[in-house]
Amino acid sequence: MDMKTKRRGVIENGNGGEDMVMANLIANGDDVGPLVRLSFEMGRPEGLLHQLTYVVKQKEAEIEEMCKTHYDEFILAVDELRGVLVDAEKLKSELQSDNFKLQQVGSTLLAKLEGLLELYSIRKNMTEAIEVSKSCIQVLELCIKCNSHISEGQFYSALKTLDLVEKSCKQNIPAKALKEVIEKRIPVIKLHIEKKMCIQVNEWMVDIRGSAKNIGETAIGHAVTVRQKDQEMLEQQRKVEEQSISGLGDLGYALDAEEVEEDSVLQFDLTPLYRAYHIHECLSILKKFREYYYTNRLLQLNSDLEITSAQPFVESYQTYFAQIAGFFIVEDRVLRTTGGLLEADQAETMWQTAAAKMTSLLEEQFSSMESAPHLLLVKDYVTLFASTLRQYGYEIGTFLDVLDSSCDKYHMLLLEECRQQTVDVFGNDPYDQMEIKKETDYENIVLSFNLQTSDIMPEFPYIAPFSSMVPDICRIVRSFIKGSVDYLSYGIQVNFFDVVKKYLDKFLIDVLNVTLLEKINSGNITVPQLMQIAANITVLERACDFFLRHAAQLCGIPVRSVGRPQATLTAKVILKTSREAAFIALQSLVNTKISEFMNLSDSVNWTPEETNENGNDYIHEVIIYLDSFMSPAQQILPLDSVYRVGSGAFEHISNSIVAAFSSDSVKRFNVNAVINIEYDLQIIENFAEERFYSAGLGETYNEVSFKNCLVEARQLVNLLLSSQPESFLNPDVWEKNYYALEIKKVAAILDKFKDSPDGIFGSLANKNAKQSARKKSMDVLKKRLKDFS
Repeated sequence: MDMKTKRRGVIENGNGGEDMVMANLIANGDDVGPLVRLSFEMGRPEGLLHQLTYVVKQKEAEIEEMCKTHYDEFILAVDELRGVLVDAEKLKSELQSDNFKLQQVGSTLLAKLEGLLELYSIRKNMTEAIEVSKSCIQVLELCIKCNSHISEGQFYSALKTLDLVEKSCKQNIPAKALKEVIEKRIPVIKLHIEKKMCIQVNEWMVDIRGSAKNIGETAIGHAVTVRQKDQEMLEQQRKVEEQSISGLGDLGYALDAEEVEEDSVLQFDLTPLYRAYHIHECLSILKKFREYYYTNRLLQLNSDLEITSAQPFVESYQTYFAQIAGFFIVEDRVLRTTGGLLEADQAETMWQTAAAKMTSLLEEQFSSMESAPHLLLVKDYVTLFASTLRQYGYEIGTFLDVLDSSCDKYHMLLLEECRQQTVDVFGNDPYDQMEIKKETDYENIVLSFNLQTSDIMPEFPYIAPFSSMVPDICRIVRSFIKGSVDYLSYGIQVNFFDVVKKYLDKFLIDVLNVTLLEKINSGNITVPQLMQIAANITVLERACDFFLRHAAQLCGIPVRSVGRPQATLTAKVILKTSREAAFIALQSLVNTKISEFMNLSDSVNWTPEETNENGNDYIHEVIIYLDSFMSPAQQILPLDSVYRVGSGAFEHISNSIVAAFSSDSVKRFNVNAVINIEYDLQIIENFAEERFYSAGLGETYNEVSFKNCLVEARQLVNLLLSSQPESFLNPDVWEKNYYALEIKKVAAILDKFKDSPDGIFGSLANKNAKQSARKKSMDVLKKRLKDFS
C-alpha cells in the first residue's frame, strides 16, 4: 500500500490507530522519516509527539515485565556463590596446616640429600675431567696427523683429518684455550691448502696451454685421416658405378669401419684439476673455484685469440687454429669428466666468444687476401678445424657461413689467376697443329680430356686438328674445376654441383670466351691463325662435355645425371657463337685478300684486241692463294666449316667479277675482255670442282657445290657471249639460265658492252660490215632493258 494512502487511513481512524501505526513501524525497523516529514509538512507535529510518547511508554512496560520475570533466579545464584566462598576458605586453612607439618618432618632428610648431591657432583667433575683430557689428547693427535699430511702434500687426507679435528673441537673440547687455538688455526690451514691447490692449478693451466697446440694438431690430423678415407671410399664408389654402367662386371668395395677411440688419440692429464676440484669441494668453496677456473681459462682463451702482426696470417693460421682447437677439446673433457667444474652455459659462452672473434678475423683476412691458393689453404684448414670441433658438440655454423660468403671472393681470385694463365697460353701458342709422337703423349693430351674423334688408336706421329692451346686450356679448366670443388667441399652446401657448374660456366664465358674474342678481333691475326682458332673452338666445344663430367665426378654425383640435355653448359652455346665470330672474321680476311688480287678494274684490259686462253694474271694469284688456305683448312676444319669457308670465298670471287663489270672505273669493255674473263672463270671453276670433291664434300653438299657459288659471274658471262641475248627477258629462259642476275645491274653492264674490239681495222670492218644477228639481238636486249627500266 502507498505511504500517502496509509497516512490517510491513520488520520481517518483517530489517535488510537495512529499510535499503533507508529509502534508497528518502529517494531519492524522501518524508516519513520517520511512519516515525521509528512507531520511537519501538514503542520501537525503534536500528533507525532503523542505517538512517540505512546511508543516509549509501551517499551518501558516491556522492560519492567522482563525484569520481574528473571529477578528470583538472580537472587538464588548469588546465594550459591556465597556458599562456595566459605568452603574455599576452609580448604585453604587445612592445606597450610598440612604443609607446615611436612616441612618439619623433611628438614633432616633434606640436609642428608644435599650432602649426597655434593658427592655426586664431585664424582661427575672428575669423570668429565678425565674424558676432556682424553678428547684433548685425541684432538692433538689429529692435529699432529694433519700437519704430517700437509707437509707431505696429501691435502685431501689433511682436510679429512682437519674435519675430524673441527668436529671434535665443537663436540668434545670444553677447554676454552685449546679450543680457541684450534679454531683460529683451522681457517689458516684451509687457506694454506687452498693456496697450494691454486698454485698446482696454475701450473696445470700453463702446462695444458703449452700442450693445446699439439692436442689440436693431433685432433685435426685425425680429421685429415678420416677425410682421406672418406675420399678414397667415394672414389672407389665412383669407379664401381662407372664400371657398372659400362658393363664391366659386378665389382664391390669395402667400407673401412675402423674407429679410433678419441681418448686414445688425445692423451692429456687432468689429474691436477680433478684433485683441485675435489679439494675445493671438501673446502666447501667449489663455487669460488669454478669462478677462478672459468675466469683464468677465459683469460687464456682471449690471449690465444689475439693474433700477432709480426707473422703473416698465411704462415700462422695453422698454429692459431690448432691452439684454439686444443683449448676447446680440453674444455670438452673438463665439462664431461669433472662433474660440474665447468657448466655447459659457460663452455657455450667461451665458444661463442671465440667463434665471434675467429669469424671476424677470417672475414678480415679473406677480404685482404689476393691469392686463391692461400685462401683455399686457409679454408681447408678451417673446415678441418670445424669438423674436429663439431665432433665435440660445438656449433660451427658461423664458420661455414663465413666460408660460404667468401665463395665469390675466392672464385674471383681463381678466375683472375686462370685468366692470366689463359692469356699466357694464347700468347705462347704457335697456332700450328700439334704433332703427337708417342702413345703416352696421345693419352695425356687427347684421351685424358676426351678430345678424340674416334676410339681407334691412330698411327704415330699423329697430327692433331688442334694446336697446343687446347690441351693447355683443358688443363687450366681442369685445375679451375678442382679448385672450385676443393673450396666448396665440406662447406655449408652438401650438393654443390650446380654451384661448381655456375662458376665453370663463368670461367668458360667470361675468361676463355672473352680471350678468344679478343684474339679474334685483335686486328693483327692471320688467316691460318683464325682457321686454327676456329678448329680449336670446335674441339673446346666438345671438351665442355668432359668438363661437366669431370666436375660431376669430383662432386661425387653420378656421371649419368649430367648426360641430360638440360644439364649442358651455357658456355657450349657461347663458344659456338664465338666459333661463328671466328668464321666471320676468317671469311672477312679471306675476302679482303681475294679483293686485293681481284682489283679487275685496274689489272684487266677491258678492250683487248686479242684473247688469252691462259687467262689473266690475277686469276693465277687467286688460285695460289685459295690453295694456300684451303689445303690446311681441309686438315684442320670440319667438313661443314671447310664448305662454309670455300663457298664464301668462291661466292666473293663471283661477286668481284660482277662488281668489276659494274664498276664506274670500267667505262666500256669488248667481247675479247669477256672471253678472257670466261677463261678466268673456267680456271676458277675447275679449281672449285677439284677442291670440292677432293675435300669429300660431294656426298653432303652435292646440290650446291663450290662451282655453283660462281653462278652469278657464270650467267653474266654466258649472257654477254650468248648468240641470242634478247632471250634474257624470256621468263622461262631467265628462270633456267639467268636467275642469279639482276635486271638493273645487267642493263648497266650492257650499256658498257661493245660487241667488237677497238682495233683500227676492226673498226673499219665494222663500219662497212653488216650487223650480225648476235649484235642485233644484243641491241634489242639493250633497248628493251632501257624501256623496262
